[in-house]
Amino acid sequence: MQLLPAGWDAMAGWSGADPRPALGAFLRSCAQLDNRNDSDPLSPRAPWAGQVGDWRAACTAAAMTGPSPEAAQATFEAFFAPVRAIALDESGAVAGETGLLTGYYEPYVEVRDAADNEFSQPLRRRPGDMVSVDLGLFDSGLAGRRIVGRVNDGSLVQYYNRAEIEADNRGEIFAWGRPIDVFFLQIQGSGRLVDAAGNQSRAAFAAHNGLPYRSIGRELIERGELEAHAASKAGIEAWLMTHGAEATAELFAVNPRYVFFETQALDDPSLGPRGSSGVALTPMASIAVDPAFHAWGVPVWLSADLPDLPAWTGLVITQDGGGAINGPLRGDFFWGWGDVEERRAGTTRAQAQWTVLLPVSVAQRIVDATPPA
Repeated sequence: MQLLPAGWDAMAGWSGADPRPALGAFLRSCAQLDNRNDSDPLSPRAPWAGQVGDWRAACTAAAMTGPSPEAAQATFEAFFAPVRAIALDESGAVAGETGLLTGYYEPYVEVRDAADNEFSQPLRRRPGDMVSVDLGLFDSGLAGRRIVGRVNDGSLVQYYNRAEIEADNRGEIFAWGRPIDVFFLQIQGSGRLVDAAGNQSRAAFAAHNGLPYRSIGRELIERGELEAHAASKAGIEAWLMTHGAEATAELFAVNPRYVFFETQALDDPSLGPRGSSGVALTPMASIAVDPAFHAWGVPVWLSADLPDLPAWTGLVITQDGGGAINGPLRGDFFWGWGDVEERRAGTTRAQAQWTVLLPVSVAQRIVDATPPA
C-alpha cells in the first residue's frame, strides 16, 4: 500500500459531513491505548501509522469535543491530515486506486433452550481442547498472525472440521436455532439472540476452528441447484426447506470452518459486538480491514456507491477484521442490525476510494518521504 499526501478539499463530501458517529468510535479505540507505552508502534505490521504517542493529542482532543457536527469536523481538521491510500502490486506498480468494499451486519436469531423440528441447529461454546497460537511470540515478523489447532501426542495439529465437530458434539451447546439462521450467524460472527419470551442477549464470536471458509451459496451455483441471482440467504433457505435435514447437513459440511460463540448481556443496544480490536462496533462508522496492512483505530474517509446510498461518503474507524478481508484496500462495512441493514449488507459490493486520516506529525513524515512529482 502506498500513502500519498492529500488535502481536505480533495475529500468530496467532507464539508457537509457529520463525523460524530466516527468520533465516538474513535474514542472507544483511544481507550485501548491507555495502558500502552508511547514508544509502542500503533501496529508492528503497519509502521506507517506511527507510534502510540503520536495519537495521544488527537485522543485527548476528541474527548473534549463539543456535541455538534461542526465541532467534530474541527477536531479532525486540527489534529489530523489526510493521505490517499493506493494499492500496489508485488513489483511496486499501482494496482488500483480503489478496493472492494462489502458489508456485514449483526443478525437477530431466534433461539430455544431445547432442540425441536424447527430449532435443530446448535450454537456452541469454544471447546476446551482448542489451542490458539500467537505466532508473533515466536517470530516478530509474524506479529498479529494466529493459528488454531489442537495438541495430539505432543504435536499441534489442525482442529476438527465442521462435520467432525457436529458428529462428535464438540463444544458445549447453549442454544438451538434454525439451521439457516445459525449458519449465517457463523458467517457474520456475532448476533442478537432472541429467546421464546422475547429476551435478548448477544452471541459474540469466541473462536473458529482455523479452517478456510467456503461459500455454500457458491457451491449450490456450481452444482446448478441455484442461479447466481438466487443464491441469497432467502434462496438458500428455500433450497434447504425443500431438500430436508440430510441435504442440509451435507451442504453445510462443504464449509469446513466452524465458529464458536460466547454469550454476553446486551448492555448497550445502540452498539454492535466487539470487533477484532476489542471495542464495540458503531453502525456505519466501523469497518473491518486486513491487519496485515492496517492498524486499529485509524479514521478512513470512504467514497463508494452503497445500497440505497449512491455516491456515499463517510468517515469510519478501523476496528475489526475477518477471514475473507485480505488486501490493502479491502474493507467490510458494518451496517448495524435490522431488516434494512441485513438487506444492505447482503448487497454491498462496491469499489471504494480510501483516504486515511493520520495525526499531523505522522502525515508529515509521509509528506517528507514522498519524492517530488
